[in-house]
Amino acid sequence: MTQLYLEQLLKGVVEPLLLLVISELPTYGYHIAKELNKRSRGYFKFGGSTIYSALRRLEREGLVLSTWQQVTQKQKRRCYELTEKGHQILAEELSEWQQFYNATSKVVSY
Repeated sequence: MTQLYLEQLLKGVVEPLLLLVISELPTYGYHIAKELNKRSRGYFKFGGSTIYSALRRLEREGLVLSTWQQVTQKQKRRCYELTEKGHQILAEELSEWQQFYNATSKVVSY
């Protein structure tokens, strides 16, 4: 049950976490995964398929925009940035997260 519970929790946070990292600086998928791992001190270890699937969903929803960036003469990578709609949704979700966190903390520490 613990693994299934964790998987369900992660499904609800992947996309907002991606939006948060992208909002700070347009970046690419591998960097986003590394940044989430670093900031969470190793707790969030999202694989490439999770990250890129979520990025494609966010792009279809109009929350991020991607462009190809030349890295070397032979290598390109897709760089993601937030759209105006993405900034709006992120602000709303951060507000909801804060309310949820506050309410949960009150219940746990009651």
